[in-house]
Amino acid sequence: MSILEIQDLSVHFGGEAILDGITLSVKPGECLAIVGESGAGKSVLTRTLLGLTQAESQWRVSAGRFDATGRDMRAASQRDWRRLRGAEVGLILQDALQSLDPLRTIEAEVGEALAVRDRGALWRNSASRRALVLDALQRAGLPNAADHLRQRSGELSGGMRQRALIASAIAANPQLVIADEPTTALDPATAARVLDLFAEIRASGTALLLISHDLRSVARIANRIAVLDRGRIVELGEATQILNRPQHTVTQQLLAASPSGPKPGPTRAPGEPLITVTAGTRSFARGKGGKGGKGETRALDSVSFELRRGEAVGVLGESGAGKTTLARVLVGAERLDSGTVSRAGAKVRLIPQDPLASFDPRWRVERIIAASNRLPDTTVAELLAMVGLEPELARRRPASLSGGQRQRVAIARALAADPDVLVCDEPVSALDMRTQAGILELLRRLQRERGLTIVFVSHDVAALRTVSDRVLVMRSGRIIEQGPTEAVFAGTA
Repeated sequence: MSILEIQDLSVHFGGEAILDGITLSVKPGECLAIVGESGAGKSVLTRTLLGLTQAESQWRVSAGRFDATGRDMRAASQRDWRRLRGAEVGLILQDALQSLDPLRTIEAEVGEALAVRDRGALWRNSASRRALVLDALQRAGLPNAADHLRQRSGELSGGMRQRALIASAIAANPQLVIADEPTTALDPATAARVLDLFAEIRASGTALLLISHDLRSVARIANRIAVLDRGRIVELGEATQILNRPQHTVTQQLLAASPSGPKPGPTRAPGEPLITVTAGTRSFARGKGGKGGKGETRALDSVSFELRRGEAVGVLGESGAGKTTLARVLVGAERLDSGTVSRAGAKVRLIPQDPLASFDPRWRVERIIAASNRLPDTTVAELLAMVGLEPELARRRPASLSGGQRQRVAIARALAADPDVLVCDEPVSALDMRTQAGILELLRRLQRERGLTIVFVSHDVAALRTVSDRVLVMRSGRIIEQGPTEAVFAGTA
């Protein structure tokens, strides 16, 4: 019997069909991957499978069949859905920072998932509960898990937060795990470990629904793949067949769009120095340890480098290497404990990994961009045109935009401030391959045409190579190598 059985599922928002005629099933011990571009309907499908769209009056959901863990959920109450979520269906969201409570420790966060399953003697025994929390964190691939129990989500790197979220989803051993872009914030080595973990979960008999924009990565563990486009499943089949003999144009385009090779075109000669960091060090307290002792995490350790006008510099490293802390130092959101940052009057703006979290959800796009506009002769429509967006999007709110559209709005907002330097923190990790290609080309064009200095922070070697003239490689808070991009990757820097 299938853990999840959906037939002819349709979801409307207002008068618009977001999902149309979706039919799928997932059996115990099987992984079905749902793959599609930004705006295909993947996130709406995830919310609907968990009963979240059904809770909002503006959404209309209908289905010929909607069975989850043996229950007909078509007429389920919100109380029924709450019983299902967590205990029988685990969810791993893409946005770990918003999904984790910033006021609670990681131990409390994962422990709550255990409480859903058992509030008896096990829950009251703190030692047993902590052992189970540690086990879940270790299975999720969080290094030195015991050191992070008393930390809160804001003290962890993006990759660490994602692994804590995965631990919360698997701690109660649910029958079905729905993972919505679970590896986008992770470096390749950690992503591979997480996918191995999912393979173990699947092998134990748990059903797995994996939502992703990356067709090749999900093929590592998926038994079957469904390709979603504009709210419809356009191709569904065995993973090997989809990868090796794709039938639909959308599937073929997804497979062909992966970034590869060095940066196209000639490398421009850099200008004068704009930002110089000398012997920069930044540490954070870990848990109750406090600074200067056992509880200290050194995010930056004697970092020195220079950014010049008009060059594109990649910052590469695994999750927790210090990339995001370095980006925050460059934009002035984080202060060094020791060392210096000289900006020579340069104006710096950040392009965040998750632009939705940085937008006021009540504001329309035009207000978001206008609030930053320091170019009096440039209209919002012209700024949208710079990043390849139609002027009609100015009237829409962030939640109604696809991931790629939101990222372009974030870039337009940064350009409105007339910056000298754009710091891009994992700007394409959450985007499908075709949308990634468009954003990477946009960044190259902005550097070429406007003379902007680009800092491209990423764990994705392929994406970084297509943008960067020079690269800094980080590990454990240190820059362990730097030089021209292709020389570094060739081992000759």
